[in-house]
Amino acid sequence: MDYIQTYRDKDSILALAHTLNTLAPKLQTPLRIMEVCGGHTHTLMKYGLSKLLPPNIEFIHGPGCPVCIMPRGRIDEAYHIAMCPDVILLTLGDMIKVPGSNGSLQNARAKGADVRFVYSPMEVIKVAQENPHKKVVFFAIGFETTTPMSAALLEQCIALGLNNVYFHINHVLVPPPLELILSQPDCRINALIAPSHVSVISGAKIYVPLLERFGLPIVVSGFEPLDMMQSILSITKQALESTPRLEIQYARVVNMEGNLKAQAMVDRYFCPRDHFEWRGLGDIPKSALCLRKEFAQYDAEIVFAQYLPKERKADHKACLCGEILKGNAKPMDCKVFGKACTPSNPIGSCMVSSEGACAAYYKYGSLL
Repeated sequence: MDYIQTYRDKDSILALAHTLNTLAPKLQTPLRIMEVCGGHTHTLMKYGLSKLLPPNIEFIHGPGCPVCIMPRGRIDEAYHIAMCPDVILLTLGDMIKVPGSNGSLQNARAKGADVRFVYSPMEVIKVAQENPHKKVVFFAIGFETTTPMSAALLEQCIALGLNNVYFHINHVLVPPPLELILSQPDCRINALIAPSHVSVISGAKIYVPLLERFGLPIVVSGFEPLDMMQSILSITKQALESTPRLEIQYARVVNMEGNLKAQAMVDRYFCPRDHFEWRGLGDIPKSALCLRKEFAQYDAEIVFAQYLPKERKADHKACLCGEILKGNAKPMDCKVFGKACTPSNPIGSCMVSSEGACAAYYKYGSLL
């Protein structure tokens, strides 16, 4: 059997579903599991796993999509930098479509700005070498997963003596927003499926403080349907035994310590920001990273400071992305979902990204 198909085996998935439906009636309290990562949301939707689960196990979508959580203010900064003369702005694909106050980076490109998307941060080096008289700005995004790539890119730029590359850093961290959400008085979440790609870099140890403070089951899950069903079963058993703990279901890739070499590289070039705004969640202290002071010459926020907008504009009033990211609403609760807001004409960021909850509901909604 093909290796991947092993984790999509119908009989194994249905057997786990049967076990879950046998155990779930014994739960004293319904399980409301937040799957933090958008990749897990898409697995739930694509394979129709929710239909296999008992009614007292509910999924709440979390703020684990780096495109979805990016506030308008950061998009606006990138937009204004892109409109500066002699600038080439590079970013990962989905970010080009996220709407800001003046439009998206795609709109900036339509107005003449040189905005390009890259598949790998290392493509920035080639662009900078081919355009020595241009200012090449990398609009860097992502959680702990992609931060080492930005660090490696900066290291290479320094080694090659490239002085025309600048970084607009938007790397964010998983634990702070989860701590904020779980500490809300009206929070209904009582279990977490933790992101796995993040955990490959950071290690599962970053969830220990959440376990100790909130005492809820946490399982680091793989992305295949069998992975998720195993993780849900593990959470259900923890709840029945009243013994919340941190488990690694995705043990074929994740361990407690993570990638120590990548962590050291990140620490070499980045440090925590005092404050960072999250879409829908507001300002969260120490929830993101910035370049260390000794690398200020590469920092686009410093180099282009005079061009950055000072005013912050609110999100579109009809958009519920903020409430969806908090776990307080589902995409179908939004009045513009699938109507005024579609992947080809997104009003909110949750519809833009391939990991966004709204994009998942739009694509796989018929499986609900």
